[in-house]
Amino acid sequence: MEGDSWFWAFAGVMTCFKFLLVDIMPSTDFEVHRNWLAITHSLPLKEFYIENSSKSPWTLDYPPFFAYFERFLSLFARFFDREMLSVHNLDHLNTKTVLFQKITVIVTDFVFIYAVKILCNDVLKFVTKKPFFQSQTFLASVLLVGNIGLLMVDHMHFQYNGFLYGIMLLSIIRIFQGNMVEAAVWFSVLLNFKHIYLYVAPAYFVYMLRKHCFMKNQAGVLEWMSESFERLVQLGAVVVGIFALSFGPFILKGQLKDVLARLFPFKRGLTHAYWAPNFWALYNFIDKVLTFVGVRIGRLSPEDVLGTASGTDGKVKDIKHTVLPCIPPVLTLILTVSFIIFPLVHLWKNPTGPRSFLRCLVLCAFGSFLFGWHVHEKAILLISIPLTILALLDVRDVSVFLIISTVGHYSLFPLLLKSELSVIKVSLLVLYTIMAFKGLSLLHEVRSSRFCLPFLNFIETVYVLGLVPLYVYTDILHNRFNASFTEKYEFLPLMLTSTYCAMGVVYSAVKYLYYVITMK
Repeated sequence: MEGDSWFWAFAGVMTCFKFLLVDIMPSTDFEVHRNWLAITHSLPLKEFYIENSSKSPWTLDYPPFFAYFERFLSLFARFFDREMLSVHNLDHLNTKTVLFQKITVIVTDFVFIYAVKILCNDVLKFVTKKPFFQSQTFLASVLLVGNIGLLMVDHMHFQYNGFLYGIMLLSIIRIFQGNMVEAAVWFSVLLNFKHIYLYVAPAYFVYMLRKHCFMKNQAGVLEWMSESFERLVQLGAVVVGIFALSFGPFILKGQLKDVLARLFPFKRGLTHAYWAPNFWALYNFIDKVLTFVGVRIGRLSPEDVLGTASGTDGKVKDIKHTVLPCIPPVLTLILTVSFIIFPLVHLWKNPTGPRSFLRCLVLCAFGSFLFGWHVHEKAILLISIPLTILALLDVRDVSVFLIISTVGHYSLFPLLLKSELSVIKVSLLVLYTIMAFKGLSLLHEVRSSRFCLPFLNFIETVYVLGLVPLYVYTDILHNRFNASFTEKYEFLPLMLTSTYCAMGVVYSAVKYLYYVITMK
């Protein structure tokens, strides 16, 4: 069995596996989306982004297209359980509600599966002499359709990321096909579903402007022509039109400010409850160490530390640092722009094709993930999924992909803290990682050197394998210490996980930035 038949068979197996995960206990995001179903079903549109009468902390904070999507789902939700559609039924998570929400994620995942199939047909389509099970199509099926990051976030934790990444893949595919207008359509739609994709918008803007609007004259010199203006207007009309469909009703009601306040809540603090593995995790860790040392040597009193030290206690709050300076939102913006400006300039000067665009997109995602304000750990998928395509196309992108996919997926483990999930998440990570290393080794005909994993040097190999003792301590040994130690240092497993993974993410970002901007 080869080609299309194998792809759809594998997609079917993965879908069945997702149904096996339906009974996993719900996370807080179930109530978030349940509440959004209730808001969009029970209230008029003008109250979507101002509703707080239920006293729920889960107010709608995604762009309007997602609100319309929740409204659409609510039309079917009433056939499962009408009570889930009441804004006053807080923490309403019975079996029917959970089943409905799980099924909707599985069904909408077919947008992602369809996009991967188009990717295999139109991008990963050159024929090699290798057997099918060593081909790009086979690996794309396994590494994308079987992406364990999406499995953990959407089907074990709970969110709707699959269909969103499907839309993103469709926009990337259109870039590869040279259809900039349709790519702009898909990406504009994506932005109006979830604004996290603003992270990579600069890559789209620069590449489309440079490749689609600027043109070469008869002498081969790049310049702005009358046709360039027409193309710019065409792109602009597409983007403005889609945003008008999304935000128009709220603008007409004078509620644009209310919508934007929900989309960009800067009062939530620099880092999330569990630090995403980025630069600020390392910053928080250093502050924590300096605080600990300061108290031990008598330079800080317990009163100085109480209520100000950065922590990982699982609560969303505005964290204040004890020793290091507190970080204002504007500084995160400055650092993000400072990082992504290099790949953007390089892309403008060297738009060698869709791969150059995709590498810039990955670096924009890296920059925003490293330095952004209140970044969620789930945003690592915005780096790893596009990197998967590049790793399938070019051996030079593989090492960073392997580090990010392994460490990034491991960093999602704290989303699944329940002990009964340990075997599942560890097994998934091990199987996926083995397939990634082995499959890419066969595809690119690379063998591992002595004491090193394929594509990685000795230090990178030691770092990746260091996840094993990290897991043993954080998930097994820590809770076996005496109760006083465990209670006093209950934050330690999360902090070690975040900090260790952050080192790999920061290293990979710097390595990839250097690789891309020095590429000829």
